[in-house]
Amino acid sequence: MSAFISEFDLRAHDRIDGPTIAIKDSIDIAGYPTTAASRALADTPAATEHADVVQRLLDAGWRIKGKANMHELAFGMTGINEFTGTPRNPQDATRIPGGSSSGSACAVGLGLVDAALGTDTGGSVRGPAACCGVIGLKPTFGRVSRRGVAPVETTLDCVGPFACEMRVLVDAMGAIDPSFDVNSARRDASKMRVGIVAVDADASIRKAVDDAVRRAGLASRGVALESIGDAFTAGLAVINAETWHAFGHLVETGKLGADLEARLRSASNTTAADLDAAENVRRIFTAAVDRALGDADVLVLPTLPALPITLEAARAGTSVIAMSSLIRPFNLSGHPALSLPLPIEGSTLKAGLQIVGRRGADEKICAVAAHFEAALRQ
Repeated sequence: MSAFISEFDLRAHDRIDGPTIAIKDSIDIAGYPTTAASRALADTPAATEHADVVQRLLDAGWRIKGKANMHELAFGMTGINEFTGTPRNPQDATRIPGGSSSGSACAVGLGLVDAALGTDTGGSVRGPAACCGVIGLKPTFGRVSRRGVAPVETTLDCVGPFACEMRVLVDAMGAIDPSFDVNSARRDASKMRVGIVAVDADASIRKAVDDAVRRAGLASRGVALESIGDAFTAGLAVINAETWHAFGHLVETGKLGADLEARLRSASNTTAADLDAAENVRRIFTAAVDRALGDADVLVLPTLPALPITLEAARAGTSVIAMSSLIRPFNLSGHPALSLPLPIEGSTLKAGLQIVGRRGADEKICAVAAHFEAALRQ
């Protein structure tokens, strides 16, 4: 299935050359409807103006190649979409591409574009990046403009880029974020200090993280984030409430996929007490991450606790919610986080190395990721 919902070649100022990029279908492009890959929004009128990030890309000379496919309404981890089709995982066509920015990750991994934009509310950039063997960045919450991005109201969602190489990802960030210092993102990171977070993940993936730190030659120490499990649960409560608020009215259309309708109906049961508890956890976990980063430049841990399951298993009902156990917490806290392809001994598939930094230190994450990238190529 195509990674695109629609393909075109949108340029600015009659530029012929320039890097190519795909835009997730929850981000406005003037002249095209923003349908979030949902039958319920298929008749939405075309956007009248570009989202801020789209205009900035065009002004910087990027060529937009089309609207990227996605998990319906950005509310799912598999990337499976029975309405617009399920994008093909570049690493293994039998496995899920991850959600919700599945088309963006696949378009990059398949070499259809140089980069892509996705959105990350509960891991929706980093998850597909890890599934598809590409790089994906969730910037610090609030750093990249969300004007022209659905949903309008959120305390979790971030626009972020995908690429196959760090140099391209840094270029994309420099285009969508005027405050992003490209030179700082390319500085030497060989003296950075790494905190390795103890997590529940497959032994082979935990070993791959340790091996990556060793190969990178970075000073490291172990880190415990005891509230990470609570932060995962709290993040679920917040995303459920906010997605119901944004899209709950679409249940009445009868046009949603069965999985989306069931998830939205369940999300409607989130209570004010649930949200109060989640906000308390947000404060506790954010402080814990800040403390851990007081003695380390970045934290590293697996992006996903296991390799992506097969499409067959997902369609048979195997739960995938645990996929976001290590990524969703950093949406709750707002810290920037990047997923880098991570080789696993004895496997042709790559997992994801997640690199987390201080809020506002997106450039440092990119510099460390480039250092890991170079080390893992050797």
